[in-house]
Amino acid sequence: MDVPTLTLLVIFLLLIVSAFFSGSETALTAVSRPAMHQMELDGHRQAGRVNRLIAARDRLIGALLLGNNLVNILASSLATSAMMTLFGEAGIVYATAGMTVIVVMFGEVLPKTYAIYNANKVALFVSGPVSVITKVLAPAVKAIELATRLFFRLFRAKYATEASIENAMMELRGAIEVHATQDEVKEERRMLRSILELGDVEVGEVMTHRKSTITIDADLPPAEIVDQILSSPYTRIPLWRNDHDNIIGVVHAKDVLRAVRALAGEVDKLDVAELAADPWFIPDSSTLLEQLQAFRARREHFALVVDEYGALMGVVTLEDILEEIVGDIADEHDVTVAGVRPQTDGSFVVDGSVTIRDLNRQFEWRLPDDEATTIAGLLLHESRQIPNAGQVFRFYGFRFEVVRRHRNQITTIRVMPPNGGEA
Repeated sequence: MDVPTLTLLVIFLLLIVSAFFSGSETALTAVSRPAMHQMELDGHRQAGRVNRLIAARDRLIGALLLGNNLVNILASSLATSAMMTLFGEAGIVYATAGMTVIVVMFGEVLPKTYAIYNANKVALFVSGPVSVITKVLAPAVKAIELATRLFFRLFRAKYATEASIENAMMELRGAIEVHATQDEVKEERRMLRSILELGDVEVGEVMTHRKSTITIDADLPPAEIVDQILSSPYTRIPLWRNDHDNIIGVVHAKDVLRAVRALAGEVDKLDVAELAADPWFIPDSSTLLEQLQAFRARREHFALVVDEYGALMGVVTLEDILEEIVGDIADEHDVTVAGVRPQTDGSFVVDGSVTIRDLNRQFEWRLPDDEATTIAGLLLHESRQIPNAGQVFRFYGFRFEVVRRHRNQITTIRVMPPNGGEA
């Protein structure tokens, strides 16, 4: 075998090694860390190697780049030598042009394209050889890493930053939204998004407003109080005395029934105020995540929401927070309120009291809820006026038409989303 033929064989082998380095770099960079973590927990040894490699990502990339450049430069040098033997000085041009096309196509594009679409499979396959390579090239990589740190320090640039909570949350949100086109996971995506937003939503946005809250005057006759409790769809009801804001306790329907049974049906002897538990007041600025943790710590399901002046604003329950995650939870005692009515033209007739969060979650809209809680509140905030029935506004690509107004309250709005028809 003559020298040029042997050289071409070596070049071919070097190109295979170059493709291995390129594909390994892409696969180990694009590999799904959550998937590898779960596989390692399930006892997958190769996944454990992958996790150890990407844990020292700078050292991994350094070893792969060093190896890739070594084989590419060696292959190009051998090709130049072989071409010069065959064609003289013109062989330099032939070797440069030919190796550029060959290295880019077979050493970079093809292996990286395959690896990016099969990152997990390729990463598991190459984890063993790459682990050996990183150990063999460790001294050289450490020297390069030291020099890199010195250059970064010279130019006062940060060499590496630790992953912050904000970056981690952003990565989680991005992982959820990247599957937005897959209807099969629509409900799961909606719940995961709601979980991540618990720390950003205040209880004032999900509470039952005081005007929709059922409270009972503690000074009413016991029989009348029992009748109101039995006719209520709720099991926990606040008691007030002298003033609606003067909440003296929260009575549980089950405690009342036990007491009535203990009195052998003599309801007139019942003292409901003694059965009531102490009221628990929370500020309306508490986040849902904080309140969920507080519910768990206190083993309670019911809290009274007050504003900064101590005035009662409404009530919030554990069920309200859970509904933010899984959607409405209706039972046989819930009062069903029709808040959204789809129309044949693609629009929606919406009650003004429907919250923006419910609409965004149900229809995957992106209406802002920073300045207003309800759809009527958003219309008031954006229009800077109290509109009359029939007025039309366009905000955020949506068309809003005031259908009905009662005094200063917008009660019904027709909403046309951007893709629903006329906008």
